Amino acid sequence: MLVRRFAWGLMALLAFAVAGYAIAISLVDDLRTPLVRQLFELQPWSAWGHFLGGAVAIAVGALQTHTMLRNRWPALHRWMGRVYVVAVAAGGLAALAMAPQASTGVVAALGFGALAVCWLGTTALAVIAIRQRRIADHRDWMLRSYALTLAAVTLRLYLPASQIAGISFLIAYPAIAWLCWVPNLLAAEWMLRTRHARTMLPRTA
Repeated sequence: MLVRRFAWGLMALLAFAVAGYAIAISLVDDLRTPLVRQLFELQPWSAWGHFLGGAVAIAVGALQTHTMLRNRWPALHRWMGRVYVVAVAAGGLAALAMAPQASTGVVAALGFGALAVCWLGTTALAVIAIRQRRIADHRDWMLRSYALTLAAVTLRLYLPASQIAGISFLIAYPAIAWLCWVPNLLAAEWMLRTRHARTMLPRTA
């Protein structure tokens, strides 16, 4: 239990930090890196939608994964879920629009484009599941969706790590366009399979 609380706390801390960063660079031009500044210059509406939508999604999603909050205030959970879905729709559609112009070329563009499609798709499947009252399926798809939302965190961990390692941006960025989300999704699948396997174990008297 202590390990789970620590893991959630660390995840939430990183999520809120990235959300705050995304809001800050959306509002303050001087805080933008050259790459981010170029995005706002070339596709301002998409950039606004992606960074602000992503900021809301990652912050709200962190709270949605807290079991106690979800169980104690179900009505709040439902409303926050609606906010999350709208934020993902804004952030995902904007990301899809920006992906073809991704820095360093086609590999990065395909990586970010695939992330946007999977992010929108898993969230849509979660919405369909809850509308059909398939609670377990809804939770599974939401876990996958939030694992993809957390690509915003892993992206910002890998970029400075690659620079510290002395890897050229032209080499690192196309790889990070995939590495920021594929391992996240695989980790979510492993968590789901482990949880499902545990629930299927025979109970001893």
